[in-house]
Amino acid sequence: MGQKPKIEDTTPRDSFEVPTSSRSQMVDITARVREMVRRSGISDGICIVYVPHTTAGITVNENADPAVVADILEHLGKLVPQGRYRHREGNADSHIKASLMGFSLALILEGGDLELGTWQGVFLCEFDGPRRRRVWVKVIPGG
Repeated sequence: MGQKPKIEDTTPRDSFEVPTSSRSQMVDITARVREMVRRSGISDGICIVYVPHTTAGITVNENADPAVVADILEHLGKLVPQGRYRHREGNADSHIKASLMGFSLALILEGGDLELGTWQGVFLCEFDGPRRRRVWVKVIPGG
């Protein structure tokens, strides 16, 4: 039996920066991700959104009512409070919150746009700010 040939991925990755202004914050990045999709020229496929940080995450949630974001941040703070942890940098809670939210999304792309629900948006979740965060976007064509 021979080895399978390696398939090279020639799909370009793009990125953008998101400045955050507080320690815990959720920033709606939907428009920025949509712009990356539009610039890719790909109509149908998958859009991967990835945050290469250990104290920031990414999620999809409601972007119509800001109370939803406030509730998420408040209850994550109660669930994983700042405090005494083995990790001594003072941001252990940020690592845990980011892991709970996750670091990547796979979004369906149809007709050159993200297939999101009516009230859904894509959010960068900052847990150790303020900082400048990087978001990577890769659009993969498919039928």
